[in-house]
Amino acid sequence: MTNKLPTCPVDRTLNLINKKWSIQIIRDIFFGKRHFKEFQEDKPNLSNKVLSNCLKELENNGLIEKKVSATKPTSTTYFLTDYGKSMKKIIYELAMFTLDNENNYTKEEKNNLKKQFREILDIED
Repeated sequence: MTNKLPTCPVDRTLNLINKKWSIQIIRDIFFGKRHFKEFQEDKPNLSNKVLSNCLKELENNGLIEKKVSATKPTSTTYFLTDYGKSMKKIIYELAMFTLDNENNYTKEEKNNLKKQFREILDIED
């Protein structure tokens, strides 16, 4: 006998962020990136088309919103909604999983990264 959930909450969450770059974009917004080109700065394999589609999906899913300025040239700025901000614990736990389980960082680097994620994501110790 299996314990099948009628609609698994893990599946529902993953459906919100199922594009390849979704989590990284959400993380980037937490860390202060707000504009299209900023999302591509450290992601050379992220094409304009893929980024555009990912941003549209995150917006359609209610995780981000965009504001287009009335200035010339126009400027589009992306923000997390309250719904998107509620993903801060997920982002934090993803980072902690790697920092706690991999040996690719020195102890000092791990401590600094943990502190940085706690501060930016406003996570209590």
